[in-house]
Amino acid sequence: MEKRHRVLIAEDQHLLRSGLCRMVSELDDYCIVGEASGGLEAHRLARETLPDLVLMDLTMPGGSGFDAITAIKREFPRVRIIVLTVHWSEDHVREAFAAGADGYVVKDASFDQLVREMRFVLQGKRVPGANRISGGAHGSQEDFAHKAQLWNALTGRERTVLRLVVEGHTNRQVGECLSLSPKTIEKHRANLMRKLGIRNLNGLVRIAIDMGVLSLPDDEHV
Repeated sequence: MEKRHRVLIAEDQHLLRSGLCRMVSELDDYCIVGEASGGLEAHRLARETLPDLVLMDLTMPGGSGFDAITAIKREFPRVRIIVLTVHWSEDHVREAFAAGADGYVVKDASFDQLVREMRFVLQGKRVPGANRISGGAHGSQEDFAHKAQLWNALTGRERTVLRLVVEGHTNRQVGECLSLSPKTIEKHRANLMRKLGIRNLNGLVRIAIDMGVLSLPDDEHV
């Protein structure tokens, strides 16, 4: 029988944690070995259960996810950790990977996207751009030129929408900020994904952060 990957879930919202546990346990090659509602408890359970993978929220009342990631990785470097959070900002992503996270998934991703990320990191891989984010390298001139080309292909409005999405705003919130309907914002997001060659929201956030979107000028012309 193929080995089942042992999963620890750290999430302070009971309904979300229970739902994740149920869905993950229904996968043939995964089993739940622990549930934590805070970072300190997650660290303790990691010691007790020795999981292969931890799904880690960042902001919890019982100790931060950042501290838990650092502590778990220090003791158990082979344990893979995926951040599962509502935070999309570059600062959160950078700090998570600096702490030792192997993957980063926003909570409005589909379960299929989360499962793909789980399989990805359990193969010993990290998300595209993760090494640059955690290490601070800036890439080659060719890489920079390619990112600049992608950025220049976006309209001013698309750049603004992309910034707001990466900062964690919903379609409704972006629409209110720009005095546009959520449906129009969804259309802008679809155009962004098409132009950047991205198929889902997680990919859009990743490439935006890897491009350094939050430090680039809007130059918006509506």
